[in-house]
Amino acid sequence: MKYYPLFLDLKGKKCVVIGGGAVGERKASLLIKAGASVEVISPSLTPRLKLYKALKKIKHKARNFKRGDLKGALLAFACSSSRETNRSVADDAKLLFPSPLLNVADKPSECDFIVPSCVTCASLTIAISTAGSSPAVAKAVRKEIEGIYDKDFGKYLRHAEALRKKAMKKIPGGKERERFLKSLASEKIFSALRTEGFRSVSKNASGLLKKH
Repeated sequence: MKYYPLFLDLKGKKCVVIGGGAVGERKASLLIKAGASVEVISPSLTPRLKLYKALKKIKHKARNFKRGDLKGALLAFACSSSRETNRSVADDAKLLFPSPLLNVADKPSECDFIVPSCVTCASLTIAISTAGSSPAVAKAVRKEIEGIYDKDFGKYLRHAEALRKKAMKKIPGGKERERFLKSLASEKIFSALRTEGFRSVSKNASGLLKKH
């Protein structure tokens, strides 16, 4: 295993994106969704990044990268169109202590971490990585998984969450509660979800709780 899989809590954490183009936009968008404090350093911005700036979802330094810009950052993304700039970002990151974790666009060998291809369905997130060997394969796998975990699965996941909260109050602790919680994630439930749809499966799941 080349990379250690990890989900980070970025809420309120400083993350710096160097580059205001399409790649920088993608990085900033995901960071915003994760609740990070995002700073974009670039002389220019895409229309969407300009909107983020107007909505105060990002901070913007309208200039080229300078030494010291990464100070206090947890994550840094070097995604400028200039290879020289990206190299300067990497050099600066090495000089800092503590140093931010660095991602350099299209240069896995210079990265502390790489960004996986992700499938998001309600509160379920599945991350896919080929360790940089083939982003195209990661994308193809992502599309396959998206076909399996569709909108009905997202609805069921929210329903299962509500049932779990009720079960924690209604069913005494021990094996009985454990059996019920496991039944919400059984192969039978998942198979029915794909063949019969959310409405039918949600009624059955709710019925199981009423029996307790």
